[in-house]
Amino acid sequence: LCQRVLKLINSKKLQLIMTLEHKPQSKLLKEFEDTRSRTLELVKTLEKDDFGVQTAYFTSPPKWHLGHVSWLNEIVLSKTQKNYEFYSEEFSKYLNSYYNQFGKPHDKAKRGLMSRPTVDQILEYYDLITKKVTDVLQKPLTPEASYLFTMSIHHECQHQELLVYDLQHLLGDQYRPVRLTNIEKPPSLEQESIKIPGGIYKMGYSGNGFCYDIELPEHKVHLDDFEIENFPVTNFQYLEFIEDGGYNDFSFWLSDGWDSVKKNEWNAPMYWEKDGDEWFTRDFVGKRKINPNEPVCHVSFYEAMAFCKWAGKRLPTEAEWEKAALWDDERNSKTIFPWGDEPPTKNHANLLDSCVWGSTNVGSYENGRSHYGCYQMIGDVWEWTSSEFMGYPGFKSGFEEYNDKWFTNQKVLRGGSFATPTISIRGSYRNFFRLDERWMFSGFRCVEDL
Repeated sequence: LCQRVLKLINSKKLQLIMTLEHKPQSKLLKEFEDTRSRTLELVKTLEKDDFGVQTAYFTSPPKWHLGHVSWLNEIVLSKTQKNYEFYSEEFSKYLNSYYNQFGKPHDKAKRGLMSRPTVDQILEYYDLITKKVTDVLQKPLTPEASYLFTMSIHHECQHQELLVYDLQHLLGDQYRPVRLTNIEKPPSLEQESIKIPGGIYKMGYSGNGFCYDIELPEHKVHLDDFEIENFPVTNFQYLEFIEDGGYNDFSFWLSDGWDSVKKNEWNAPMYWEKDGDEWFTRDFVGKRKINPNEPVCHVSFYEAMAFCKWAGKRLPTEAEWEKAALWDDERNSKTIFPWGDEPPTKNHANLLDSCVWGSTNVGSYENGRSHYGCYQMIGDVWEWTSSEFMGYPGFKSGFEEYNDKWFTNQKVLRGGSFATPTISIRGSYRNFFRLDERWMFSGFRCVEDL
């Protein structure tokens, strides 16, 4: 979001706005209301003292997330409503994440040092902005305004997921979800490598709903034949790497990765600890023995690469990942999701709305398999790819200071996690993180050349 957005709306850079399928305003209002309610549900069981705590430089206090997503709605209001006045200059200074056009952003690592605005003030602000936007969405909107409010909804979905990452780091099993669902464990699934034929593949978003500029334009890429594993690397497989000395042998690691191992004293994924001869993890469930059948989670790009080298395999490129996830040979076409064009349900994938609050065993969600037979390519854990995060050929930035400012030193992850809201995921969605980050719900699957 930026000051230039409205100036660009009629330009080719934002043709994506005008090609979106028209969304009834009642649906937009419902999506907004549902999104705001879901954000509040995530913090409903917190104690007041929890809201202002920042546990690490890479996390943010819960109150900051609530304030920031409301502040971004104010930016949209300022672009769509005449003579709009921001609620508070003090709030804007604190809640600005990285938008230099709105002044100097507050130091992310110091968000937890601020006692003001207070928690009560942030919650009052949240409620006020919700009412303001609700009032606007009940009146006729231009297509441009409708698009901006849609993007603000999806921005809040991103922060819901970040908030879940931060809540696990802050509270772990002391956090009490409002809703918690248990699912049956699937039958044991044998790992197999699935052959994906090469050739020309058209990569990128192909639907008529919302997407970010970094998912466009669709463009042709050439792929060689390859094999991809039918499910992500499991805890059992990753334990084999650990027990074989994977964290002690520099030969498996990129130079920067080996530096990270030594500097941070890594010997396992984040949140893992060894008690006697057994490995445990700490998450929303509490301290528990490692489940060998879950996808490995909380690994960095460096760790994923080291495992692949140890195993004699490699990470997929994001083009390879996308074809394995979305291409339907029978129809000779691409779908929006691995199972087709139908939006995700609780029968397809483990997402935030599933309320599982953790990864599920590999082989879960039979109805969510890709056309080639790959499991869990949506939900559970984000999957690292080997691809650099950069614009596609022909990329046109639609949102200054939003995505393209990060086109350096980041890798692309695909597929979503158990903390990703259902309305914000699709097969073409591109997430990105730095190579040493691992507090997010990140895993990977391997491929081999043919």
